[in-house]
Amino acid sequence: MQNPIYTEVTSCRDCYKCVRSCPVKAIQIKEGHAMIIKDLCIYCGKCVHVCPNSAKKVRDDRDRVKLAISTGRRVICSLAPSYASEFHGYEKELLTALKKLGFAAVSETAIGAALVSEALDIYAKEHDGKAPFIGTACPTVVELVKKYYPDEVDKLSPVPSPLQTHAAYLRHIYNDDFSIAFIGPCIAKKMEADTTPGYPDFALTFNELREWLSEEGIALDAIEAEDVDFIPAKAGTSTIYPIEGGQIATSEIWSGRSFGSDALAFSGIDQVMSALNEKTFPLPFLELLACEGGCINGPATDEGVSMTARKKAASSHTLERLDSPDLFTGDEEFARLLLEKGYGILHNAGPKAEGNGRGKHSEDEIRRALVELGKITKADELNCGGCGYNTCRDMAIAYLDGMAEVEMCVTKMRKEAESKVDVLLRTIPTGVVIVDSDLQIADCNVNFLEFFGDMEESFIDQNILQMVKGLPLERFVPFADKFRDQFYLSHPGQYRVHFKDKYLKVTFFLVESKRLMGAMFEDITNPTIRRETVVKKAEDVIQKSLETVQQIASLLGENAAETEIMLNSLIDAFSVHGTGEGESDFRQDEDGDLS
Repeated sequence: MQNPIYTEVTSCRDCYKCVRSCPVKAIQIKEGHAMIIKDLCIYCGKCVHVCPNSAKKVRDDRDRVKLAISTGRRVICSLAPSYASEFHGYEKELLTALKKLGFAAVSETAIGAALVSEALDIYAKEHDGKAPFIGTACPTVVELVKKYYPDEVDKLSPVPSPLQTHAAYLRHIYNDDFSIAFIGPCIAKKMEADTTPGYPDFALTFNELREWLSEEGIALDAIEAEDVDFIPAKAGTSTIYPIEGGQIATSEIWSGRSFGSDALAFSGIDQVMSALNEKTFPLPFLELLACEGGCINGPATDEGVSMTARKKAASSHTLERLDSPDLFTGDEEFARLLLEKGYGILHNAGPKAEGNGRGKHSEDEIRRALVELGKITKADELNCGGCGYNTCRDMAIAYLDGMAEVEMCVTKMRKEAESKVDVLLRTIPTGVVIVDSDLQIADCNVNFLEFFGDMEESFIDQNILQMVKGLPLERFVPFADKFRDQFYLSHPGQYRVHFKDKYLKVTFFLVESKRLMGAMFEDITNPTIRRETVVKKAEDVIQKSLETVQQIASLLGENAAETEIMLNSLIDAFSVHGTGEGESDFRQDEDGDLS
């Protein structure tokens, strides 16, 4: 099955924005494309959120759910409690829409959350109010621990996530053959569905749900809401789970403590990693959510809704239902079973340490890699972050791991480009100048200054070349206005000019459209002089021929005049007419043949 997050290679370009945003650098750059490495990914969805070209895609599982429904199979929707913040004001309409899509029933994932809290409360009551575990509500956190904190895997909560628990509970109480499809804000739930088949069977995001509704022509603001009851009941306080601290607030043990130290909540991947790095003992219960603020800010939610609005909607939704009759109050028997069997209730062994497969490199290896990246000295390590890594050293390690390419180093590539340009400008036998749109010199070479700066080659050094940069082109070239014309041509032209005592061929070229224009000046004085000599000799021959023609003019008649015109045209065609000293005659060279 396709990875929950993947790259559309044809849309991926060399921006490395996903590498910068990935908290665990699970992205490999290969031939300039950013590929997600499944064994390293924690499915936080940050790369999907930041990709400017939408090259990072989330696997669409709608067709799988539709197929299950179309076969007549009973499909129950496990609806994440954050639906209240995502579809605020249309909660009843959403339930009606889900029934229209073909779901046999709708149940709240928060039922599973209530059972998880109940099981942990039982454990805490039996252990002096303590449950020194890392919460498993967030599948991204579980993946993070498995792959990047393998020594902490045994500290993960012994009970599965609220979604897995919810699926297990539905199968426990109904004991029927049905499928379960989760709908919520989380991409990582797809991975959870993949690794524990049936708990649930499918996972859709809110974005997929919106697309499905649109495809079916169902608009929440136009639908007539019907009475749709949750099965087996409406969830109570556990609907606050998607807000940071929500799990702790649901606990009977920890919720009443204003300043508790036995249970702490953190959200946002940076805070989560900071908490996991802390080795303080005894370990409090850690409620860790990868998304800042909690699941209400999941990667597959409407970006147009503010965090304030989300939190207010989710909180109000919970408060409003607390007075409702027949709320789900828990199931102690199942909670104890859950605590006893743990992941066994899913017919699964539970999370195991996986590691991340990254090698350990010696200091010499890292040093050599830094040299390959152009970091010869410590001063070369700019740590600019252009490659996506926080430091040049991190980039070197990624390079050794095969996750990064040399071309990702912006400073190295810039230096190489500048070096190549400098070598080209120094060695090319023609004069070269590059100007910006204001006709100020951006770069030039020695030959250009020899042609137009009245400077001897021995006098020109790098300091002089640097001083010329930024000066107006018109200080050197009398036909500077011709450059401006070339900026607006898709195919700049080629010209010839007689400047002072030289004949020059001028070839314009675009460096960057409408921003940088270049010109090469080739000295064609000698070939031109040779051609002028040929023309002079031709004129002498023509003159003698004309004298002969005049002697027999009476015999040739009008043919003599026509011959004279033709021969004079030939002379003009071969002639290069110059102007006075210091002036130039600028002519377009259409065919490029100046010999």
